[in-house]
Amino acid sequence: MKFTLDWLKDHLETDEKLDDILSALTDLGLEVEKCNNPTDHLKEFVVGEISAIEKHPNADRLKVCTVLTDKGEQQIICGAPNARQGIKVVVAHPGTYVPGIDTTIKIGNIRGVESQGMMCSERELMLSDEHDGIIELVQEAEVGQKYINFADHLDVSIEIGITPNRPDALGVRGIARDLAAKGIGKLKNREIHKITGEFSSPISVNIEPGVSAKACPLFIGRYIRGVRNRESPKWLKDRLLAIGLRPISALVDITNYFTFDQARPLHVFDASKLTEELTVRKAKGGELITALDGLDYILNVNDTVISSGSRIESIAGVIGGMNSGCNLDTQDVFLESAYFDPVSIAMTGRKLKINSDARFRFERGVDPHFTRPGIELATRLILEVCGGSASEIVIAGDTPKSGNEIILRPERVESLIGISIDKKDQLKILKGLGFLIRERENKLVVSVPSWRPDVLGEADLVEEIIRVISLSKLEGKPLKKNGDGVSRPILTPHQRRVSTIRRRIAGVGLNECISYSFIDEGSAKLFLTEGDLSILTNPISSEMSHMRPSLLPGLCQAAKRNQSRSYNDLKLFEVGEVFYGSEPGQQKTHASGILLGNYYPKNSYGSQRPVDAFDSKKVAELVMFEMGITLSKLSLSRGEVPGYYHPGRSAAFKLGPKNVLCFFGELHPKIMQFYELKGPLMGFEIFLENAPYPKNKKLARNSLKLSEFQSVERDFAFVVPVDCEVDAIRRAILASAKEIIVDARLFDVFEGEEAEKQLGQGSKSAAFTVRLLPAEATFTDKEIDKISSVIISNVKNTTGGLLRS
Repeated sequence: MKFTLDWLKDHLETDEKLDDILSALTDLGLEVEKCNNPTDHLKEFVVGEISAIEKHPNADRLKVCTVLTDKGEQQIICGAPNARQGIKVVVAHPGTYVPGIDTTIKIGNIRGVESQGMMCSERELMLSDEHDGIIELVQEAEVGQKYINFADHLDVSIEIGITPNRPDALGVRGIARDLAAKGIGKLKNREIHKITGEFSSPISVNIEPGVSAKACPLFIGRYIRGVRNRESPKWLKDRLLAIGLRPISALVDITNYFTFDQARPLHVFDASKLTEELTVRKAKGGELITALDGLDYILNVNDTVISSGSRIESIAGVIGGMNSGCNLDTQDVFLESAYFDPVSIAMTGRKLKINSDARFRFERGVDPHFTRPGIELATRLILEVCGGSASEIVIAGDTPKSGNEIILRPERVESLIGISIDKKDQLKILKGLGFLIRERENKLVVSVPSWRPDVLGEADLVEEIIRVISLSKLEGKPLKKNGDGVSRPILTPHQRRVSTIRRRIAGVGLNECISYSFIDEGSAKLFLTEGDLSILTNPISSEMSHMRPSLLPGLCQAAKRNQSRSYNDLKLFEVGEVFYGSEPGQQKTHASGILLGNYYPKNSYGSQRPVDAFDSKKVAELVMFEMGITLSKLSLSRGEVPGYYHPGRSAAFKLGPKNVLCFFGELHPKIMQFYELKGPLMGFEIFLENAPYPKNKKLARNSLKLSEFQSVERDFAFVVPVDCEVDAIRRAILASAKEIIVDARLFDVFEGEEAEKQLGQGSKSAAFTVRLLPAEATFTDKEIDKISSVIISNVKNTTGGLLRS
């Protein structure tokens, strides 16, 4: 919603500063999105006078002007047709920013002639769209003075955001009412004088029964004879130009003016193009109308129209028709002021994709009780501007019932918002907003005005009060305790774990997805590992017929949608429920993710590499560590991974012999083929219910123990069978001397044909760096040799590995 400060002052008597008005609007919930104060960007422009002018030697359409300014005579090149000797102009010196062309003026050379500034048009100063010539000032303007001192009128334009529940604020009158209630001035009285008709209207109105019940319960019209449609007066054109509307003609401009001034859409028909009766009816379906925007629209049976005979003249409440539109030759008009149902207007407007100012207001709810006053005000203005004589009012239908009575308990205000507001202040605010109030048994019976369809209950009235008081005065207060002592935590350990895991996975660079719990039958069969398929009795669609047995199908579908839009490198995860039966409790919480394509995008610091199984393993380990699992206690198992993982590039993390905590690794090629994905594709699934909660409930952490002695590192290379897990060797090393061995890192694996030639058939070599940390004294060589012997012996007994010679 856009308006100007002077326009606002037509309805609001106030001396408040602009900044205070803007702050009050935002505080009222009418958030200021933009404010354009011309004086802010016109301060540097000065008055000049063209003292001499001659033709440009190298350009037919350009002139070399000598302009007298505050800096003396300056030479300025100008192409404006109205540039001539003796006129007063607006000059921009070098260094001045010109907002209309977003340019800072510099000394330039135009076709070989120097130009020392610029003479400006209205569009270049953002005063209007006029750019056919430069601005001509009155002769009284003094050369060298600031232009803003001689400008005709510089009005501040304000643009606010309107929420859908505030149709009253789509008119300047409603905005002024809100500001007056807040104490920013006083709302001016709106005098509405009925126009006495001089004759009976030759055009009548009929509303068909199928329409009068809801779509159009009230239609008021008036015939005005002998008007002279002409260019609108300057004040009206200035109003419309300031809000971005192009003036057309006085009749049209007046209806546009009331749309924004009073939030009352109107329409004028050229009466000479109508028959004796207008009919408000439903379209027959397939009927065609050429609208005022020049486009043709095909209507269906749900659209409300206004017809003259068999011809449609208007899409009711949305847009008028070209046939009966007014032009400068129009002499007799029929003025329409009607009330249309918001739902009907919204359906028609959306279907036809017509975005008009009338539709915007009707679909949010126009004040039905202002239908008659609206036509009276518009008639008076038409008679003042265009002349003519008005007929008696033509009324079809009845004013629909609006507004209701709400009981407000004054003490309810404090209980809802936590601020004590005096009863007198509550009454003052509500009355200022137009509510009628009477007291009954220490309660307030509040009658809601017809222009506030959004106020439906007591809480809405409380909201109105605090909105005017200021939401900034709300204070956070702790809730009252139900008992003594510290309250018990609200979240369960499982809920806290889910929240922690979600943050942890997102923290390592994966993007969270939230997918449907329903998947297609093919995906359900592909990922089912236990239980039976859970089939929905009444599915939304064939693609959502089964409950998901895994989170991976939803992630793969999300990846497919992204790759179809050329986003090929993806890291996605989800934390949610999976289902292995249709009975209550047959569900589990998983944390799953996929990594697809390259791990990093192209960059100048390193080459791209595709994701691999160890990337998914890293994420899984971080999550399990976050859950309090000691990673050194985990074991790897290849044989328990389900069939939708690659059999040679995946594994499971187990805690103990049977408890599986996680699957990770590369997904099977059939998964990529099923979802048409570009790989490689890695995944992980973490089973939250299988992970035990930490038993240590001490509030304090264990004390930090640091050794004062130097650590020692030794390298070991073991020859083991090719099917021996490297992790088994590592665990054997760590178990050799738990108090002394603090780390064992794999740094080399030698395997393949060449390895078997050197080490023996079916053998490979795995090399580790083992870090030893003494606790009581620096190691001696004998002690290191003894520990090394224990490591070699333990690896041999556990895995059959021998120290490589």
